[in-house]
Amino acid sequence: MTDVEPILVADSLSSGYGDIQVLWGASVTVWPGRISVLLGSNGAGKSTMLRTISGLNRATSGRVTYRGRDITGESAPKRARDGIAYVMEGKRLFHARTVEENLMLGGYTRSRSRRTLRGRAGGIYEKFPMLGERRSVRAGALSGGQQQMLAIGQALMSEPAVLMLDEPSGGLAPAIVKDVFRIVEELRAEGLGVLLVEQAAEQALAIADHVTVLNVGKVVIDRPADQVEDVSVIRSAYLGMGDLETPGARGGQAQPEDQPTPPVDPAPGDETR
Repeated sequence: MTDVEPILVADSLSSGYGDIQVLWGASVTVWPGRISVLLGSNGAGKSTMLRTISGLNRATSGRVTYRGRDITGESAPKRARDGIAYVMEGKRLFHARTVEENLMLGGYTRSRSRRTLRGRAGGIYEKFPMLGERRSVRAGALSGGQQQMLAIGQALMSEPAVLMLDEPSGGLAPAIVKDVFRIVEELRAEGLGVLLVEQAAEQALAIADHVTVLNVGKVVIDRPADQVEDVSVIRSAYLGMGDLETPGARGGQAQPEDQPTPPVDPAPGDETR
């Protein structure tokens, strides 16, 4: 990947929740037009990494650079406006609002006119025809797969340069998972830098350009995907086996599980999402 400069670098990040430290000097890199896959067992720190990159969690050490600029101290809204989009785990949508209303809300981070946003929504409908067919349907009435497509479409409304996806295949049928990964590949072809967190390691490795593996908040594998022999190497890293064994946290104690993402308050009049 030396032919392409990184668009986003999270360098030696430490972060967590209050007094609970989850990341211990962990790093990950995203390139334009490439898919960086972040793997690890439950509680390894994957979601915390995305939240820290997005600005929702504060980095206690390390830094985040975007397009060569240090953004470690910038707010989450500023990062979103600048082109870092984050699709949280769990298909977080405004369930009481329609598909089109959800898309329009996704574009307001860039302060676009309503006319411009409608044009952008038209492009999302071309990419996700099933959303166009259901544009007047409430998001809460969609299937799980359709909601995931809407969550991705909502993030794309801000025209990001980096798209971070947290467990997009979670809870979906295998056929729908294939569609989600196909869409991720299409976004790569369009030049987007993608940071993908996944538990479905084999499927993720099949589309990955670069692989980073976390174990108890530390990086144990960081290499191009074609240098990862097979998924058993990843499983070994999850378990801290063999020459991939990672020292434990201070005093040899395992680090706490990733904290669940707190729900985002819906807009006035919306039901709980």
